Amino acid sequence: MSDYKFRCPRCLQSLAAPPELMGHAIDCPSCGDRIQLPQGNGSLPGADLAEAKDGSVLVRIPAGDFEMGDGLDDDCPKHRVDVSEYWIAVACVTNRQYARFVKETKHRAPDQADTGNPVWRKKKCPDALLDHPVVCVSWHDAVAYAQWVGLRLPSEAQWEKAARGPQGWVFPWGDAWNPKHCRNGSNKGAGTTAAVRDYPEGAGGYGTHQQAGNVWEWCADWYDGSYYENSPVKDPVGAPNGTIRVGRGGSWCEDDATGFRAAFRNGNVPAARAPYLGFRLVAIHE
Repeated sequence: MSDYKFRCPRCLQSLAAPPELMGHAIDCPSCGDRIQLPQGNGSLPGADLAEAKDGSVLVRIPAGDFEMGDGLDDDCPKHRVDVSEYWIAVACVTNRQYARFVKETKHRAPDQADTGNPVWRKKKCPDALLDHPVVCVSWHDAVAYAQWVGLRLPSEAQWEKAARGPQGWVFPWGDAWNPKHCRNGSNKGAGTTAAVRDYPEGAGGYGTHQQAGNVWEWCADWYDGSYYENSPVKDPVGAPNGTIRVGRGGSWCEDDATGFRAAFRNGNVPAARAPYLGFRLVAIHE
């Protein structure tokens, strides 16, 4: 049997393990993080990590319930939600990945913005920003990309469960706000976004990067401020209709801790193309 090839969920270093180590825990030689290897050969749906067509590394989020909402805003009261197993991208889709999508599908480039300045110019991204999250993509653009990869946008419940980690923290890294753990308005300097692997100290309990800060992330759901009051307990997918789509996570534009909470809800019209809006992907084994 060949070695099991995977990536460290924290530093994304490419690794390999011989068959006899499957089911055991090993230390990443790059960052030292402890990694629990899956049983068997590591193929979906048994693996804890997988790689998508576009190179996105996804981490498995186990089935089970969690406390959604933190009760700190009127639209996010605390309630228990049971979410089926899924895989979520460790990082947001990058400009490098999106450039391949544009080249292969002829989809429009993200070189226009409704507000602020686009990163891309004349259908091309500056080389220095290729590993930054793609921005100025509408909800429809994000869905088109997800369909090209064969994945989808996360539901609010999926996004929040991954962000809060198995510990149910307020922020991905813990319960206390720390502006040094993510890209935000207080540390961006003259820049805007950061590379998707920056701020590793802000990684979440499941190994996801930057679910606080850098860019707001599109979710699949329509936003409804009262949805939590009557949402289903099992795999909620948002209101049946609406005028704005959910965005989560905060961005480089803000420095108030409120918007970086894993439970904080935000939204934009689906057509919005802004320099602080990006996305990550999820996979569901059906």
